[in-house]
Amino acid sequence: MRLANLNGRATLVLDEGTIDVEKASGGRFSSETDTLVGQLDYVRAWLDEAKPDVIDFATPEHVMRDPGLGPVINQPGQVFAVGLNYRTHAAEMGLALPTKPMVFTKFSSSLAGANANFPIVSAKTDWESELVVVIAKRGRHVPIDDALTYVAGYCVGQDLSDRELQMLGSPAQFSLAKSYQNFSPFGPWLTTTDVITNPNILSISCEVNGVQYQNSNTSDMVFSVAQLVSYLSSIVEIRPGDIMYTGSPSGVGQGHKPPLFLVVGDVVDTTIEGLGSLHNVAVEPGFQESSRP
Repeated sequence: MRLANLNGRATLVLDEGTIDVEKASGGRFSSETDTLVGQLDYVRAWLDEAKPDVIDFATPEHVMRDPGLGPVINQPGQVFAVGLNYRTHAAEMGLALPTKPMVFTKFSSSLAGANANFPIVSAKTDWESELVVVIAKRGRHVPIDDALTYVAGYCVGQDLSDRELQMLGSPAQFSLAKSYQNFSPFGPWLTTTDVITNPNILSISCEVNGVQYQNSNTSDMVFSVAQLVSYLSSIVEIRPGDIMYTGSPSGVGQGHKPPLFLVVGDVVDTTIEGLGSLHNVAVEPGFQESSRP
């Protein structure tokens, strides 16, 4: 099942078209994806039983490029991110593999939809393709073997980064440098765990202006999705609608020799197998576009 935030409304994206969940269910379910993320089993059962008619015969490929796509979750309680979680990325940066997940935050005001523009805030604005995990239910001290049952589904994410601010002082400014306007696009929709049963076997890639710079697989993660969910829950309470960026593979701009960074007009396309793609264009800072319908 694919759940999108389309024009500000919770929308199921089927192969044959889209369904407005609140309208089709006669108000049984909310129009807010933030609410539905904890009710996906009920939504799935309703979809199978009621078999509602599609309201728009747009294909998933068409919906994926719709400018009305907003963040899959508008107001997550917590936005986690993980650094150095791909073996090849650690190698390109010349850094040792972490022995425990390196966790920081991205502020929710940076969240954006699949096709949002983003500003070039410095001469060192970088790309990082990432798998995003959305949490389905509340929990603490979740065992690794049960961790994926706490997951609602998965999205494609882009962890855009201002390396200039990030490395400005010591310690590094990870959270702020990755939280400018629209620096955290994700989507195009939430693909549920009944479709993606193993998130650690997915190809992941990123192109800039049609040139592929990242081409890897989530199997290269140092810590699997289950390990990350379990680890976070051992410290904080995870809650429905929380999201987690799980790290980026090799091929980021900073890892090139010499480093390669984004400029105004660059087009960043991020794709994960089975989840879809993001299409984000670099623009001048100070633009007034809102990615939220």
